[in-house]
Formats: sequence, C-alpha cells, structure tokens
Amino acid sequence: MLSKFWKRQAPQMVGIDIGSHEIKAILLGKTADGYKIQNYISAPLRKGAVVDHEIRDSEAVIESLRHIKRGLPKGIKSAAVSVSGSAVMTKVIYMDASLNEEEMEAQIEIEADNLIPYSLDEVSIDFETLNPNTTDPTKVDVLLSACRTDNIDSRMDSLDAIELDTKVVDVEAYALGRSAELILAQLPEGANEKSVVLVDVGANMTTFAVVENGETTFIREQAFGGELFTQSILSFYGMSYDEAENAKVTGDLPRNYMFEVLSPFQTQLLQQIKRTLQIYCTANGKDKVDYIVLSGGTAKLEGMTTLLANDLGVHSIVANPFQGCLHADDDIKNQIEPSISKYMVACGLALRSYAQWRT
Repeated sequence: MLSKFWKRQAPQMVGIDIGSHEIKAILLGKTADGYKIQNYISAPLRKGAVVDHEIRDSEAVIESLRHIKRGLPKGIKSAAVSVSGSAVMTKVIYMDASLNEEEMEAQIEIEADNLIPYSLDEVSIDFETLNPNTTDPTKVDVLLSACRTDNIDSRMDSLDAIELDTKVVDVEAYALGRSAELILAQLPEGANEKSVVLVDVGANMTTFAVVENGETTFIREQAFGGELFTQSILSFYGMSYDEAENAKVTGDLPRNYMFEVLSPFQTQLLQQIKRTLQIYCTANGKDKVDYIVLSGGTAKLEGMTTLLANDLGVHSIVANPFQGCLHADDDIKNQIEPSISKYMVACGLALRSYAQWRT
C-alpha cells in the first residue's frame, strides 16, 4: 500500500528496536535545545526468537513486548519499528518534477511492477522524493523502497498484540543514520558537513550508515556481532552461555582474556569495518571517511576506538548522545548513560515523531 499525504506533525511514537538478543524502546520529547528522554525500557528475548532480523517465535517476541508496554506511559499508543536493510529493495528512479503526490503514486505503481521481482500483492511499497535530478532539472530523484509484506506484518502483528499502533516501519540502517543528529556535537565543529560513519555492533549483525550533510547516503549490513565474542569466551573458558554472557558484561574474566579472546575478536571486527569502508570509499571516490561512531551492545569494547583511530587514521568515538543534544532527568540519565549507545537505532526510530510523515 502506498502513502498519500504528508502531515506536518506525526503522533508521538515510541521507537522500538527488535534485536536478536533484546528489545529496546525509547520515548523522546522535543525541547528547545534538542530532545529529552521521557521513558526507556529494554527486555531480553528468548534465544532464537529473532534470527537474521526475522521473527521466528512470535509468542516470545510478544512476551518481551508486553514487558516493554508495561513500562510505557499509558497514553502512548503509537510506535515506530524497523526491518533489516537486507529485506528491503531500493532504487532511485527519475520522475517528472511537476507531478503531484497522487500522480506520482500512480506512476510509482507502474515502475514498481517492472522493477520488483515479486507480485505486488506480496510487497509493501513506499517512496520518498529526494532532490532535483542533476542532469535534467525537469526531473526529480525519487527513492522507491519495497519489502516483502510478511516481514512487515510480523512486526505489526506483534505490536498489535500489545495494543500499540505501528505508524512507521523504517529501515534499520536509515534509523541509525537519523540518530546521528543526536551525537554530532560529540564530534569536532563542522562534522555535519563531513562523512560520519555510524557502526552499530549488535549481537549477530553489524549495521553501517554513512551520513553526509544530514542525509544517509550509504547503508550496509554484515553478519557479524557480539555473539561471536560470547561464543569465544564460552569455548575458551568452558563456561555456559549465560556465564559467558554475564562475564562479558561484568568483565569478570581471567587476566589473559585480552590476549586470548578480546584481541582476536577486535581484529575480526576491525576487518569487517575496514571492508565496508573500502566499499564505500571506492564507490564514492574517497580516500577515507572523516569520523567513525560506534554504537550497539558491543561498542564499548575496551580499546576499540583507539584501535580504529590507529589503524584507519580516523577520529573514532563511542556514541553518547548525552554529550550531544539528548537530555534526561538525573535519575534516568544515571540509569541509562552506561548503555545509551545500544539505544541508537531506537532513538532514530523515536525521532520519526518529529519529522514529516505520510499516512
């Protein structure tokens, strides 16, 4: 189904990031100098409930979402969620700049039927007008996006089960890119005009978003995450999964773990990041990017930003929106700040409350 009308103001939506390890939710209010956390909550997921961004055990997801819902203000009825970029087909097409929204929608359906290798009955389609075409000023660039409807329905059905209305289904990497707004003040002055790479290291997937001049210009996913680190601890020290996960979080590990487990994992993560940056730089004629911002549950690995800076020669930090334009009451800030970097995708989704949207 295509969207039809732009609205000036979206309803306030809770951003819900359904990962493979846990679900994170955050509610943001807009202030004169940025945004304020009004509420946040996370809930663990049963192992195997979400695999490769696909919901495999809907009951387990709904159970965790019920925990999320209990922690939200009663007046919140709307949510924004995301699907994996690998589940979404995108293509920039060119259309007559004089077309209005309804005319553009009719033309999009024709274009989509030719471009998408599935029946239109099986996909959900959306589009967004970008910029005037650089070679023909009578044309405008339009981003066409399509996703298998069952990927979207599984998320909407889960939220419907806890009586939350899904107003937005975004692409995870674009939600990550949108969150750059919150951390630009962490970077040197003028960073908004540079290439900023956000790298979200989740349990099983690492998501990349390159933001330039406020727009996400490149996205990519790699099947690599902190779960590999947990598995290394588990096998190297003969721990159970839960023991290894707890040891990873608390740092309660043998002295030699830095050489035996941490360093090899960091090297693997570095290679994943270097490979993706090479693809981006080659495609865009650049020698290197300007900044790297790490987020996600594995972002705060000891020495990771130093390793990136030394190996790549790029200014690298761990995302902390509280050093940017995100605020919170002291009690909330003290609770969430140690783990705020893993809420970046959820923040990007919550920010859809303050952007143009279409119903």
